[in-house]
Amino acid sequence: MSIRPMVKSALGERNVRVLRQLKRQITGKPAAPVKPTGLDAISHDLSKLAVHFKTDKWGTHRYTRHYQRHLQHLKNKKFNLLEIGIGGYNRAGQGGASLRMWKAFFPNAQIFGMDIQDKSFVDEDRITTFIGDQSDPDSLNAIAEKIGEIDVIIDDGSHRSPHVITTFETLFPLLKDGGIYAVEDTQSSYWPEWMGSEDLDAKDTSMGLLKRLTDGLNYEEFVDESYEPTYTDRNVVGVHFYHNLVIIEKGKNAEGSNKRSALKQRYAKS
Repeated sequence: MSIRPMVKSALGERNVRVLRQLKRQITGKPAAPVKPTGLDAISHDLSKLAVHFKTDKWGTHRYTRHYQRHLQHLKNKKFNLLEIGIGGYNRAGQGGASLRMWKAFFPNAQIFGMDIQDKSFVDEDRITTFIGDQSDPDSLNAIAEKIGEIDVIIDDGSHRSPHVITTFETLFPLLKDGGIYAVEDTQSSYWPEWMGSEDLDAKDTSMGLLKRLTDGLNYEEFVDESYEPTYTDRNVVGVHFYHNLVIIEKGKNAEGSNKRSALKQRYAKS
């Protein structure tokens, strides 16, 4: 038996660790890093957290990799996140998986959820739920007022186009500048059975609304001098389309245009 196992056996594991710590203090060597365990070990990886908490944002869908890209800058910030739709439908004790995932990923954020069903069993430190109807602007405004400033809004509610449109038109103006607005499960926009439409150019679907935002990004290039920019024209600075997920960046959209110098003949007439 070598000397090291003999010493370890005689002193015990705890005393050996104490001696090693004293040695490091005397020699000035830094302590060996402690490897995180449990949730801490996966807290940097939104997809692994989704699997852990059993939310379909990874698995059924592939949303978390996109969320990680667009929300990583908020990782350790203090901010408010609101998710519409808590999950579980009207089944007792079901739902809240994604709220728990957000809480684990954002250790300093306040996480809020809204659902048409009572999901108060999900409430805990840094998670607060509200009963609300996303098809009712008054209900949405009342909840937003209780939360205060909102930095991230995620619509994972009914996925019915009229509801998605009402929610966006009500809450997007209340989103903080620099904030992120996400619409999930946009596949329902193409399903008549879910209040969508087979017509790819339909204006009254959620995708119809979201696709119009891309034109609005470039409103300063429109040559129709009578055009009045909308609120979203002036306050959307990025729209990212993924499979069944759209992520919108809010900010002041006023970079200017070179159209008058590029279209000299047109503007010489005015």
